[in-house]
Amino acid sequence: MSLPTLHGPRWAELRLHRTALLTGGALVVVALAYTGWLRWAADAYPEPKGACSSHGTCETFLGFTSARDLLNISMSNGAVALLLVPLLIGVFVAGPMIGREMESGVYKLSWTQSVSPTRWLATKVTTAAAFAVGGTLALMAVFQLGASEMVGTHWNLHWADRGVYETTGPALVAYALLAVAVGTLAGLLVRRTLLAMAATGVVTGLVLLVLSSTRWHLVPTLTRSRPATADSPWGTMWPMDSFVMDQGVANAAGDRFYPGQCLPEPISGYSCPTDTKVVSAYADFHPRSHFWYVQLIETGIVLALAAAATYAAFRLLRRRVA
Repeated sequence: MSLPTLHGPRWAELRLHRTALLTGGALVVVALAYTGWLRWAADAYPEPKGACSSHGTCETFLGFTSARDLLNISMSNGAVALLLVPLLIGVFVAGPMIGREMESGVYKLSWTQSVSPTRWLATKVTTAAAFAVGGTLALMAVFQLGASEMVGTHWNLHWADRGVYETTGPALVAYALLAVAVGTLAGLLVRRTLLAMAATGVVTGLVLLVLSSTRWHLVPTLTRSRPATADSPWGTMWPMDSFVMDQGVANAAGDRFYPGQCLPEPISGYSCPTDTKVVSAYADFHPRSHFWYVQLIETGIVLALAAAATYAAFRLLRRRVA
């Protein structure tokens, strides 16, 4: 459906917030142009061959070793920056979209124009959700354009890194929908523009922080062990593209400890077993195949929270108009 065919509350909503929508679209276009230019430059200006000395004997690209180096750094920073997208979406919904109308009383005018309160809120939620999903997917596509060949092959673009993980799966879209739901609930509940924006930012940020800290405990890790010595305990115990959660050594009784903390002498403040003779080494890790398991579980949790917040918003609206 094209914009000219829209009518009623949805058309009014788009007209009211067209500046914000155009600004968001312009940012996506700028990000696409910048990423496309870097991809072209990475192919047109390959990395210099041979050792580069500290005196700058190698040619540089805008002060970087090569255009690919600049692309790598830009994609790494961009992945982290994309975590702000849900926060910005939630703040916009809570403030200009819901909170401002509740604070100024404009919503009363809408309700007198043959638009029921439920339809008024549903229009805002669905419109915000559609543009949140579309904008987030567009930015994720831009990231994939720039980093598709680098994820998993560069130290700062590991598939489990914060930012890269969210941007390469459905989790970021789920967080965008959560932000819409939390912003809607906060706008109706607080009914003050700035307070609603602050509350939405705090709640959405806390959910992001808590789940990012616990997501790798949602799926059991794999454990590998091998005979080891204190001098060379690990060797190659896990696939190169794995995400290691824990590693250490164990004695004959199976007690785990860390060589650097217990050998040759226990460090004050650390608990070490009585027997510190190293018999085996262990590693707990997530292989690359766990990526989608964790993504789907986390996405389900976030979508459930979004559904609960949306339901609470409509219940609150019905109670206030009753």
